[in-house]
Amino acid sequence: MKLMYKLSLPFFAVLLFLAACGQEIEENMSRDVGEFSAINEQGEEKSLEDYQGQYWVADFIFTNCDTVCPPMTANMARLQTMMEEEGIKDVQLVSFSVDPENDDPEVLTEFGNKFQADFANWDFLTGYDFDEIRQLSIKSFQSMLEEEPNSDQMMHGTRFYLVNPDGEAIKHYSGTESGSMEEILEDLKKTQ
Repeated sequence: MKLMYKLSLPFFAVLLFLAACGQEIEENMSRDVGEFSAINEQGEEKSLEDYQGQYWVADFIFTNCDTVCPPMTANMARLQTMMEEEGIKDVQLVSFSVDPENDDPEVLTEFGNKFQADFANWDFLTGYDFDEIRQLSIKSFQSMLEEEPNSDQMMHGTRFYLVNPDGEAIKHYSGTESGSMEEILEDLKKTQ
């Protein structure tokens, strides 16, 4: 009996070690991201297929926003810096413009530059019509999107979304609270 006990101790130690290393992300949603066709700030065509096989973090913004988009974009820039400091290189950041009529690639580049965005792993997307981005926002991310009547502003969600390599949105976070960037970073570390 003692021999069996001694032999099983290393086995359980290895199991505990593996369990600690293989932490899973605590998901709070499960939505397949629908197909989309867009262009980024460089004028390059992008689709869902371009992000398959990797984790990516998405949000919805527009450059003329006078409320939540500047702090959201500042938080995404902060997340990008934190990812770089932690050596996380295989995660893409994706900001969908909800005002594609006004946010052309040049405008998006200028907007990204205001926040020192590194376009190497951060796409600012446009090139679709409002109804297409509205449907993607609602159906794929459970995030409302409406034009404000008699205004150039949009009513849109303020969450960041973690999308897995299979194209499924698995978790949402507050995009306006800077503390959420640490939570996203911790989840991204679990994917490495």
